[in-house]
Amino acid sequence: MKKYKFTYQNSGVNINASDNFVKYIANINKKKKSGNINNNIGSFASITSIPKGLKQPLLVSSTDGVGTKIEIANKLKKYDTIGIDLVAMCVNDILVQGAKPLIFLDYISIDKINLGKLKKIIKGIQKGCQISGCSLVGGETAEMPGTYSKDKFDIAGFSLGIVEKKKLLKKSNIKENDIIMAVPSNGLHSNGYSLVRNILNKKKININQNKYLKKELMRPTKIYVKEILKILEKNLVHGCAHITGGGLPGNLTRIIPKNICANIHLDKIKTLPIFSWIKNKGVSDFEMLKTFNCGIGFCFIIKKSNINKVKKYFKKEFKPYVIGELIKDKKNKILFNEKIKW
Repeated sequence: MKKYKFTYQNSGVNINASDNFVKYIANINKKKKSGNINNNIGSFASITSIPKGLKQPLLVSSTDGVGTKIEIANKLKKYDTIGIDLVAMCVNDILVQGAKPLIFLDYISIDKINLGKLKKIIKGIQKGCQISGCSLVGGETAEMPGTYSKDKFDIAGFSLGIVEKKKLLKKSNIKENDIIMAVPSNGLHSNGYSLVRNILNKKKININQNKYLKKELMRPTKIYVKEILKILEKNLVHGCAHITGGGLPGNLTRIIPKNICANIHLDKIKTLPIFSWIKNKGVSDFEMLKTFNCGIGFCFIIKKSNINKVKKYFKKEFKPYVIGELIKDKKNKILFNEKIKW
């Protein structure tokens, strides 16, 4: 029998290992009793039922990654929380439209199938889905030798949500004299890591030997679904913003209508120690504000009379607080008063 030199496996791709990983995902999904009726992971495409009771359902989709936080995960060899970050970055964006996340799919590309590493990543994704109340319905794992160097990988997520048409959050809902409330972040979330890594490199800081940084830099992104859905259901919200890359100025301005300006009182913002640590390494206030969430993971805009009504739906750690108000202004979309306290 003739022997052939070239096979997919000796080219660096192990289909059997990939198939075993798919079976593993399907099995943990069954154990978690996914809310999705059709648990058909491993098929060509996922199938999901549209919830009943909606008169004019609109589908809302979002896709995202976790940026170079992956490089920190690789350096620390910690992979069990990066999946939570991935889900958070997608489902928190779904909320901004007033929608409820329904399903999630992941994409993992890696130099070589490493079942131990992949299982940790997928467990994080599964946990993120549980926290946000959506179903992990499928995804793709691509073994790409030559594209990724040894031990390198990347992940991306896709989420689909649903909202009743009349409850869709629109810019037109936002009015002069509305109040801007900040929901605290629990740390860096998944943005600004290229700047952080540059600081670590230039200052020659070994995070493997720094307990504080090991904890802070891998702290998973807060998922705001449960709390925000509650205040959405009560029709208390005029608008929402997920504070990610671009910080407060880059994200809040995306939902402000024409001739209205967000008047922000920087001295009201409750920052966290990790942001002071970064700033003290030589980063300006302006750079901090446009790169990091600086302690605010999510914002929503409401009537002044609803301030106390919304607070009761949040635990103490993430209790929202007022950071500004909306004023008439034809020139500016955002204004900053005072200085931020670090």
